[in-house]
Amino acid sequence: MKTTFQFMLLSLVFIGMASQMKAQNPAVTHNTWTSGAAMPTAVEEGAAAVLKNEIYVVGGASESGGTGLIADTQIYNPVTNSWSAGVSFPTAIDGASAATVKNVLYVFGGSSDGETATNAVWAYNPKTKTWTSKAPMPTARSSPAVAVENNIVYVIGGYNGSFLSTVESYNPATDSWTEEAPRLVTGVNMVAGLVGTTIVATDGANAPSSVTGDTEGYDAATNTWSELTADPTARMNPCGGSIGSKFYAAGGYLNNGGASSTVTESFQLSKNKWTTLAPMPQGTMVGASAVYKGKLYCFGGWATWVGSPVNYVQIYQP
Repeated sequence: MKTTFQFMLLSLVFIGMASQMKAQNPAVTHNTWTSGAAMPTAVEEGAAAVLKNEIYVVGGASESGGTGLIADTQIYNPVTNSWSAGVSFPTAIDGASAATVKNVLYVFGGSSDGETATNAVWAYNPKTKTWTSKAPMPTARSSPAVAVENNIVYVIGGYNGSFLSTVESYNPATDSWTEEAPRLVTGVNMVAGLVGTTIVATDGANAPSSVTGDTEGYDAATNTWSELTADPTARMNPCGGSIGSKFYAAGGYLNNGGASSTVTESFQLSKNKWTTLAPMPQGTMVGASAVYKGKLYCFGGWATWVGSPVNYVQIYQP
């Protein structure tokens, strides 16, 4: 009798623990969008990257039509769904791109006057809370795509008065640059990310008023680009990033002079195939994007072409 009673007590304890764990770890609802706390300052063309479990959004334009450039660093904590102010960037900037290597945040290029592209590279160390100038890019550019492979940052395409196919890699360990094989076509306002060992770069514009769904893959080991299946939704300035074995693109500009797209798609490299997913709640373009713990975060941007910046934080759970 005692043994039976003890077994019943243990069973009740385990059931209680299981219920508590379930409450603390609710089931993930896949292919869904949620909203985060609004940005303190609405911006478009900010640069975003994850640093020590927070997402840094650096610079951007805070007024309509891409004006009102700022140097603010806005820091989003995904766990607490809250914002804080970071150390300001050394200069007002928009159209820059960001990446993190070994807990140091790097910001590449952009423009400080809204017109002239810069080749400046800055690094932010969270231990010292300081920005430090690094070796400049060989090619000045605004709005390039960036991706990290094996602790090397690849800066892809962009614009400096010309549409670029140029690819240059940056080694933070040696603070040095290497020219790599160019992309097959020119591109600005693309998105890129690492899928397995392949850098996928997609969408953007390859000439004035020429928005493309061009998708290419880069193999760093062989320094070669290959053509992949084009994004069915040709667009520029989408929110994008790689999660697991897929690359995701959401929203963007459709070359229609109007509202942003809400289309969300994933690209599976192993099948060379795009799939349509749940649409964004609010279409945006020229925003900042980052991936944190298996979710895609989309910050700010425009809702309509050359409109006023929005302060939306939209989060996609694959």
